[in-house]
Amino acid sequence: MSYLTNLTLRLTTGGVALPEELRQRHVDYLTAAQSTAGGFAGRKGADDLYYTGFALRALVLLGSLDQRVADSAAAFLQEHVDRPLSPIDFLSLVNSAVLLRMTSGQDVFADRDLQRIVDNRLATLKRDDGGYAKSERSGQGSTYHTFLATLCKQMVGSPLEDPQSAIRLIRSRQRVDGGFVEIDAMRRSGTNPTAAAVGLLRALDALDEPTTQAAAEYLAGMQTAEGGFTANTRIPAADLLSTFTGIVALEDLGSMEKIHRAAALRFARSLEQPGGGFLAAMWDDTTDVEYTFYGLGILALLTGSC
Repeated sequence: MSYLTNLTLRLTTGGVALPEELRQRHVDYLTAAQSTAGGFAGRKGADDLYYTGFALRALVLLGSLDQRVADSAAAFLQEHVDRPLSPIDFLSLVNSAVLLRMTSGQDVFADRDLQRIVDNRLATLKRDDGGYAKSERSGQGSTYHTFLATLCKQMVGSPLEDPQSAIRLIRSRQRVDGGFVEIDAMRRSGTNPTAAAVGLLRALDALDEPTTQAAAEYLAGMQTAEGGFTANTRIPAADLLSTFTGIVALEDLGSMEKIHRAAALRFARSLEQPGGGFLAAMWDDTTDVEYTFYGLGILALLTGSC
């Protein structure tokens, strides 16, 4: 089972067990955010592959991706199959296409050789350091994009060409505080690159004990008094993205006992809005589908354990 499939199952198991009234509130919010073209937008602009992916994942988490929404989303995705896409949009397209195939039976790529399409596209981002770059212009592998590329290849059944090089690259980015950085030049660790590194090493069955212990201590130290996690030590306020990725990584590390789970759950609940959706952080005043996925993910992972 691929890493992303496993995570989806973990989230859905917790999501469908949430109270019905809560689930329905967020289902209504998410379905109302779908445009007539079938996609979902961020806070500004038109429908977007990136945000469509988060909306679909949130609906699957809630066990409420109905056929009408799925069919409309599939039509939106199909319009982008032959278009030139940025790496993040391409990865979002593939992720959403595989999710729809698993849950609703749509074939967004219309029987094309998806594995070959993924391999050819990601080959343009492969770098000599063993990682995958953020864009064609980037000269080195990105911790986050190497993680995404690996998950994408796993989803379509394509083996990573040189997993040991990717493992060495990621391990070289662990800093003395136990966290990881996004690129070599960085010295200050972050919650999100640490979560990406942990997820990648777990996906490649390469988590050793020293890495596990150091990363778990670092992530636990990112939880604030308000219960959420900060993105790094220079940012005083917690946010849902960092809280979600930090919790997922700590679960991957088998180290959830290191944090105050009830406080993290309270933090997420404090950002839930009466009309559905979640804010990004205490300073925020607008919901969106991305942060709604993070909020629901936290509720799904923690509600039954607190």
